[in-house]
Amino acid sequence: MTAVTVWNEYRHERENDTVADIYPDGIHATIAGALDDYGFDTQTATLDEPAHGLTDDVLAATDVLIWWGHAEHDAVADAVVERVHDRVLDGMGLIALHSSHYSKIFTRLMGTSCSLKWREAAETERLWVIEPTHPIADGLSQFVELPETEMYGERFDIPQPETLVFCSWFEGGELFRSGCCYTRGAGRIFYFRPGHETYPIYHNEQIQEILANAVQWADRSTGTNPEFGNSDPIESIDTSDVRTVH
Repeated sequence: MTAVTVWNEYRHERENDTVADIYPDGIHATIAGALDDYGFDTQTATLDEPAHGLTDDVLAATDVLIWWGHAEHDAVADAVVERVHDRVLDGMGLIALHSSHYSKIFTRLMGTSCSLKWREAAETERLWVIEPTHPIADGLSQFVELPETEMYGERFDIPQPETLVFCSWFEGGELFRSGCCYTRGAGRIFYFRPGHETYPIYHNEQIQEILANAVQWADRSTGTNPEFGNSDPIESIDTSDVRTVH
């Protein structure tokens, strides 16, 4: 069973009544609950826990890490970012949600500013499926319509996605690359745009389905790990050369 850790700052829900009404137990709890219904082994972690809830033991037991951040990117300790970065390279999946494009871990993995345009005006978004045969789009129709969202617009300063699964159109006219797949080391990364805290995005069943699909895609725990370092020969060869270093 895929082990999923859902990480969240968990600040807006405790400081903003509008957000608290939508996510009374936190965004992380809503996402984890939905994924639990899909049969994943879920746990949560938040910013104000010791080590932000992301100890070596927690990360070692995590197949896919979901990250929601917004206002407190700088509060995340560099040592924790380093641990997460190493685990991604080692094969842990990472799903970066909404404003996590500015998180320390995502910008480090991308190597760019990850800047974009934005506008909060409760406008309609159509999340178009660009790659309908991709596993993350499994079960979806041509698009998902969200009646009220925050706009993100191009230019989105990210590396060219290995696969672009979703592209958003907004009522105000902008477009945005909203579902971007990457590989870093042995780890798979998915950036997924929808999810502003003042709108009930993560209660949407189609959004929950996308997240479940993304977890399955990002989980590489059953794959074969590559071998590095000094290696014995597969075939019989002469290793008596005096220049050979042991």
